[in-house]
Amino acid sequence: LAYSSPVAVQATVTTANAHAAFLIRDNIRFRNHIAQAYLEAIESAQETIFLANAYFLPGVRFRRALIDASRRGVRIAILLQGQSDHPWVHWATQKLYRHFLARGIRIFEYQKGFLHAKVAAIDGIWSTVGSSNIEPLSFLISKEANVFILDRPFTGTLIQSLEQAIEESSVEIVPESLLHQSWLARIRSWICYNAVRWIIGLVGYDPSAWRSEDEESS
Repeated sequence: LAYSSPVAVQATVTTANAHAAFLIRDNIRFRNHIAQAYLEAIESAQETIFLANAYFLPGVRFRRALIDASRRGVRIAILLQGQSDHPWVHWATQKLYRHFLARGIRIFEYQKGFLHAKVAAIDGIWSTVGSSNIEPLSFLISKEANVFILDRPFTGTLIQSLEQAIEESSVEIVPESLLHQSWLARIRSWICYNAVRWIIGLVGYDPSAWRSEDEESS
């Protein structure tokens, strides 16, 4: 595993068939390293991307990386909470559903209780497990840690678990279902999404990194 900022790698393990790196995120030296590791993997993806997060509110660069991957023919599935213990984050995330679905990215909501997974699997070989969600709090403020792994058996097992959760315990969000969404739900999502942007600006970060799809040119 090679990353553009190797100082963020706190530990590495290499065996005959597997490589693993332990990365952290803090507010001093390692502010962007987990996000960057995700982006490098997504930007090089060729076949499949599975993402599973409790809270999912990616910034502009992350969204564009996913959309570019979809345009390359990469099959992308995102598994999110259907029952959230922080409803306002869930409502904010729903603001992005149309944006992703219109570009061929599939979204599933887990229905069998709360989902607190923070994992990803790409091309059947790259995977990550850790504490970081793909949202502003994890990527900009909180102290987080993830293990990034290159190993087909491990990644294959992770994919099987995700596929089982999707098939047995989740519902797929389809564009037709969003057509019937009430205006109250749409306004609620808009308010929650923009509240997140306001909070990001309040703590000193550039809120333009979390523009809505209506404000993007792509």
